[in-house]
Amino acid sequence: MKPVKHVIALDVGGTGMKAALIAADGTLLHEARRATGRERGAEAVVETILDFASELLDLGRERFGTSASAAGVAVPGIVDAEQGIAVYASNLGWRDVPMRDLLSRRLGGIPVALGHDVRTGGLAEGRIGAGQGAERFLFVPLGTGIAGAIGIAGRIEAGAHGYAGEIGHIVVRPGGPACGCGQRGCLETLASASAVSRAWAAASGDPGADAADCAKAVESGDVRAEEVWLAAIGALADGLVTAITLLDPRTLIIGGGLAEAGETLFTPLRAAVEERVTFQRLPEIVPAALGDTAGCLGAGLLAWDLLATEVPA
Repeated sequence: MKPVKHVIALDVGGTGMKAALIAADGTLLHEARRATGRERGAEAVVETILDFASELLDLGRERFGTSASAAGVAVPGIVDAEQGIAVYASNLGWRDVPMRDLLSRRLGGIPVALGHDVRTGGLAEGRIGAGQGAERFLFVPLGTGIAGAIGIAGRIEAGAHGYAGEIGHIVVRPGGPACGCGQRGCLETLASASAVSRAWAAASGDPGADAADCAKAVESGDVRAEEVWLAAIGALADGLVTAITLLDPRTLIIGGGLAEAGETLFTPLRAAVEERVTFQRLPEIVPAALGDTAGCLGAGLLAWDLLATEVPA
């Protein structure tokens, strides 16, 4: 069998990891998932990642006749991609973890690219997902929190300090709910899937109710659910218009748990954004195309990009 050149891709979340071996043409040669083991502490999470990557290296060598050429890993929190350090991730208990060097050593010295999970997912959506053909786009996943990835000419803008795109911490309701960042009224306290879940649980009197339940209640005509849903969409539209004003994207890509509601979200959201724009050009607002595979696919793209920019010895 002719050896198949491939890279290792890892997408590390708070509780689970997605991984893949990806060929040069983007073909998924192998996919796997594993728990992070965060209940055992920060060091255990790092060791789980290293062990998982090492197993993928061995599997690739055995199954495809050659070792992985590079690896890409996407992690949550604050990332210094240039230095290869996971600076801070509260849900993993990390501070200043030299993830790139640790992975490279475990994988026999192959080059490793490190990226922020949302920006890495945005890279994949821009190149092979919903943002194809848009030179400038904004990817906004609505999940436990809200973040963003700014796409410009085939790359993702990280900013001078690695914080670019943090749309979830735009204050849209001054004096509103307290946010973990220290401000009040941040977008993610009002329009994330977690925020909608909290609001609907309170409005419905069901402590176990979540955002998906709220969307179903909206579809059935429940007035209380519509009030919760439209309040979240109003806050989201305010935040998105601020982003449109600053960035002028051609496409807004909305992903995450709330986007699974489909047109129950997108129809009123498009209308709310259109009502708020004045001089700004209205971008196309579309659902993300890659689902929860975006981060892993983006990590693979980072690895291939790294190989493409390497200078031969």
